[in-house]
Amino acid sequence: MAHRRTDPAWGTLLDLGERAAGPLHLRLVRALRAAVVDGRIAPGSALPPSRALAADLGCSRWVVTEAYAQLGAEGYLEARSGSATRVATAAGGRAPVPSAGRRDQQTPWKPEFDLAPGMPDLREFPRRRWADAVREATGTLTPAEFGYPDPAGHHGLRQRIAAHLVRGRGAALDAGQLVVCGGTLDGVLRLSRVLRAAGHTHVALEDPGWSRVRTAVTAAGLTAVAVPVDDEGLRVDLLRREPGVRAVIVAPAHQFPTGVVLTPPRRAELIAWARESDGLIMEDDYDAEFRYDRHPVGTLQGMAPERVALMGSLSKTLSPAMRIGWAVVPPDMLDGLYAAEAVGSPPPVIDQAAFSRFLESGSYDRHLRASRLRYRRRRDTLLTEIAERLPHHRVSGAAAGFHLLLHLTGCAAGYVVRAAARRDVRLVDLAEYTAGGAGGRGCALVIGYGNLADPAVPEVVRRLADAIREAGGPVG
Repeated sequence: MAHRRTDPAWGTLLDLGERAAGPLHLRLVRALRAAVVDGRIAPGSALPPSRALAADLGCSRWVVTEAYAQLGAEGYLEARSGSATRVATAAGGRAPVPSAGRRDQQTPWKPEFDLAPGMPDLREFPRRRWADAVREATGTLTPAEFGYPDPAGHHGLRQRIAAHLVRGRGAALDAGQLVVCGGTLDGVLRLSRVLRAAGHTHVALEDPGWSRVRTAVTAAGLTAVAVPVDDEGLRVDLLRREPGVRAVIVAPAHQFPTGVVLTPPRRAELIAWARESDGLIMEDDYDAEFRYDRHPVGTLQGMAPERVALMGSLSKTLSPAMRIGWAVVPPDMLDGLYAAEAVGSPPPVIDQAAFSRFLESGSYDRHLRASRLRYRRRRDTLLTEIAERLPHHRVSGAAAGFHLLLHLTGCAAGYVVRAAARRDVRLVDLAEYTAGGAGGRGCALVIGYGNLADPAVPEVVRRLADAIREAGGPVG
C-alpha cells in the first residue's frame, strides 16, 4: 500500500504473491489477514478507502471491497456507515516471534524510586530555553552548515566550549585541540583507538569505576587493567607496577563511584608518572561543576596539557539524551583522532549549534548555578534523614555530584538491594562497579539522588531503613 497518511495501516507492505494460486481478491484477503495477525496492522487502525487501495494496487475496486467484506465476515475488520473500515479491536495480533539469537523483549522495571547513580534531575531540564536555542540556531545556520559536518565539531561550539573550560575549569587549550563527540564514552572509544594505533596494548582504569568505560576500552582492542582507589584517589604506586601500561583513565575531581577527590600529592605523582613513561592521562571530568563545600578543583589538563586528554559531556549537567561531549587532546594526537578508524558519531549539527547558543546566552551557566543549589539542598536533606533513621551506617564521598556511598553495618548489600526492590526502590551494590564484582571497600550501596524529587527523600529513606531491617541490619 502507498504511504498516504500517518496511520500505520496505510503504509503496510502487502505481499499479494503474484505467482501464488488463487484469484486476486483472495490473495489480498490472505495478505491483509496476515498483517493483522502478525501485528503489523494494529487493532483500531483505519484501512484505506477501497478506491484508494485499488489505485495503489493497480486492481479493480471490486477486488478490495470483496476482500474487506470477507475479512469483516471473519471478524478481522469492522465497517461502519460514514466511517473508515477499521481493524477490529478484538482482532489482536500475535506477538512477533523472536529471531534467532535475540532475547525476548520484556518491559523494563520502572521503580517508583530509582536511586541508581548517574542520572541528573530530568524534571529540571530547561525546556523553553533549549527550544529557543534550537529555533535560533536553525534560523541562523548557513546553507553550507546543513551539509556533511566537520568531524571536529561545529566551529562556534568548539570556540565556546574551549572558553568555558578555560574560565570555569582551569583548562589550558585552544579550540583547535577540542573535538566534539557523542559523549564521554564516544571520546574514550576514539582515544583508545588512537592509542592502539600508536602501539598501546593496555589502559589502566580506576577500581572501582564506571563499568561502561571498561567496555569502551576493550571494544577498541585494548586490555583494561584495574588499579585500586583509596581515600586519596588512584593508587599511583600500584600503577607504576604495571610496566605495560602507559595510559590511564581517571576522574580526579570526583571519582566514581567512591566520591573521593584525588589529593594534590597524588595529582603531582600521576603527572610525573605520565611524563616518565611517555604516557597519557585521560581525565573524565564528568560532574566537576557540582562541588558544594568549596570551589571545584581545577583540571589535571591545566597542569600538564601535553600529557592529559580532558573529556566532558552534558550527560550529568543537562541530560544523557543530549549525546554531546568533547575531548581536549594534546596537539600531537589530533591527526590520529581524525584518522578513519578513530572517527566516531558526532552529534547533529543543529544540536551543536543550539548548545553553542545556549552557552553564548549564559543559559548554561545559569542552569549550572541553579542545579548546584538544588543538589546541595537535596544532599543535605538526604544526609539528615539517613542520620536520623540509619545512625549505625556510615556515609562517605565528597560533598559533590549527586551520589554518595552508604556503608552498611551488620547486613549484606545484595540482600538490601533485593529487599528494597520489593519496596519498589532501585539500589545499586558497590560491588557492581568493582573488577570481578568483588567489593574492595567493604559492604556499601551507591545511592544516586540526582533525579529524586525533594519531597520524596523522607519516604525513600524510610523504605531503605525497612529494607536494611529485613536484611538483618540495625536501624535507628
